[in-house]
Amino acid sequence: MTRAKRASLPYEDLWEDLLVDECQCSPQPEYEDLLLYLIKFAPGLEEWQRDIIGIVREESFYFYPQIETKIINEGWATFWHAKIMRELELTDAESLEFALMHSQVVQPSRMGLNPYYLGVKIWEKLAKDKPLSELFEVRESENDLSFIRNHLTRELVEELNLFNFRKIGAHWQVTENEWEKVRDNLVQQLVNGGHPRIVVLEGDFEGRGGLYLKHRHEGADLDIVYLEKTLSLVQFLWGKSVGLETVVDAKKVIFECSNGMVSHHQKTKTGENLA
Repeated sequence: MTRAKRASLPYEDLWEDLLVDECQCSPQPEYEDLLLYLIKFAPGLEEWQRDIIGIVREESFYFYPQIETKIINEGWATFWHAKIMRELELTDAESLEFALMHSQVVQPSRMGLNPYYLGVKIWEKLAKDKPLSELFEVRESENDLSFIRNHLTRELVEELNLFNFRKIGAHWQVTENEWEKVRDNLVQQLVNGGHPRIVVLEGDFEGRGGLYLKHRHEGADLDIVYLEKTLSLVQFLWGKSVGLETVVDAKKVIFECSNGMVSHHQKTKTGENLA
């Protein structure tokens, strides 16, 4: 699949990394950058549409480091905010106002993980055991994944009452409270910034011009509702049918979207599909 070399456009020098080199326009066997793949190979997109996707892609690069350091950053900011405020000579009214605001920020969530709460608790524990210079070294060298893996201890897991849980049927149930498994599960959720790995396997699936994607399953199933909504948007951009292979409840499943409608079927071990 190739595209003709496009005409020179105004401000094209701003998008040099998005331009398609004629000698590099053949897709790789496995393509991890879906947005760039759409920019290069989507058959029906206008140039202005490719530029908009490029803007979204570039914007995501800006936010990605923040996604990978949410817990360590917010915890660090909260730790120092509280430390500074407690050392000031505040009036009773000011102390009460700060205490109320601070408690709202670090309040634990019943249905998810509050990064401010977890982050500040780890920093408070580290501050008891390490000199200030080492805290700054940790802050400079680590991200959320290493921060949790290296510094979330048994003591903290028990103090914060952390546990693994999931929805079984119509009810949420605790599945594990052993501290190392809780820590490892949290670390797993932080791999790749908490995002699933979706790769492009083929841009002319079954000779019909369809886009075939695969979810590199790493222990966590995709959110089906989010999957179907996202797949329909990818299909809109691609212009033809789009398939996504993933794993649901330990079974290989293929979701297909055509004309905005999503369906799915099980994939057998032989590669044949079951409706």
